[in-house]
Amino acid sequence: MKNYKTPSASKLITRFENQLLEILLEDLRNFRARNRFKQSNQQKAAQQTLSAA
Repeated sequence: MKNYKTPSASKLITRFENQLLEILLEDLRNFRARNRFKQSNQQKAAQQTLSAA
């Protein structure tokens, strides 16, 4: 006997949100890893301008 019962909308939405969050967090981690050097240089430049004043 086959079961043709479909999952409820709330379960599908929860699953979609979890997968989307996982993808976005992975992209953010990759972005931070690629731009770490650039960010550290910007922070150093900001500190230098603050100390010069």
